[in-house]
Amino acid sequence: MKKEELLNDDFLKQFKSGEELNDFLKQIQKRGIEKMLEGELDCHLGYDKHQKSDNPNGRNGFTEKNFVPHWVKVRFRLPVIVIPPLIQ
Repeated sequence: MKKEELLNDDFLKQFKSGEELNDFLKQIQKRGIEKMLEGELDCHLGYDKHQKSDNPNGRNGFTEKNFVPHWVKVRFRLPVIVIPPLIQ
């Protein structure tokens, strides 16, 4: 689906107030940023989520962080990377 098709007039008519539209836009931004961060972690670790790897670095769930752009405060779930300690 093209971005232009997503935001057609019929779709936008479902929002009855500015607050409903803002809530929707916050959800879109939150999910988009979370997916970008997950993709960045996939690239950094060299394997996709749920894929087996011999890499000693690994994923360890999520941590929550507040992100405050200039117009709204949003709470994100960020993927956590585990780096094993060096054995000497």
